[in-house]
Amino acid sequence: MNSAAVLDHQVVSKSRWFSAYSDFLAKEKELTRLSDELSRQRRGLPWTLVEKEYVFEGPQGKVSLADLFNGRSQLATYHFMFGPDWAEGCPSCSYVTDHLDGALEHLQARDVTLVLVSRGPLDKLQAFKKRMGWRLPWFSSGGCDFNRDFGVSFTKAEVDSRAKAYNFGTTAPHGEENPGLSFFFKRSDGAILHTYSTFGRGLEAVLGTYAILDRAPKGRDEAGLPMPMAWVRHHDKYEPTLQGAGSCCHNKAGH
Repeated sequence: MNSAAVLDHQVVSKSRWFSAYSDFLAKEKELTRLSDELSRQRRGLPWTLVEKEYVFEGPQGKVSLADLFNGRSQLATYHFMFGPDWAEGCPSCSYVTDHLDGALEHLQARDVTLVLVSRGPLDKLQAFKKRMGWRLPWFSSGGCDFNRDFGVSFTKAEVDSRAKAYNFGTTAPHGEENPGLSFFFKRSDGAILHTYSTFGRGLEAVLGTYAILDRAPKGRDEAGLPMPMAWVRHHDKYEPTLQGAGSCCHNKAGH
């Protein structure tokens, strides 16, 4: 919804507002129940054994996929778009990671290790992590096929072909690097199983900013942009806000 639509929006009495929102609440509750059921079905999906050996580079040197679990039985890997020759990480993936970073301790308390994985060289990843102020462990998969095998990295020829190879064959890849979130489980015998992956708009579930915007008067306000999320920047690149510009302490004579 744009600013003009907000200004022209219907305004009613408190009783009519309450009636409308009471009716709408029933729909929201139904969506919550459907979401709970979908989550139950998601956990019931079959798993597949990870048989290939993957070697990553981390701050302490070479590590395996099993090492990424860091003593827990569940692992979530966010496929962060940072190509081998990129100078900095993808702004949209940075937007996602801003949300993920605050969940670190909460997930660990529930037996889930969350890490970032990118094809970029480790020194670039660590420098960008420091710049962004994140705490999440970040590993380079530049020396193995992890990103390709889990459906987020493609060759230039594959991208140029526009074939529907991304997101379980439903859409063409955005580029050679694409975002995703993959989950794994490590059994007591050490076997690792791939349990779930999500891509594209499936990642919106972790974005608290969108959840808030979806409930704000203007919503996401992306209709006039060349593409959704075109407004997103690295959090250190946004223009200064106008917060405080209209407050008395800034506008009184003599200030």
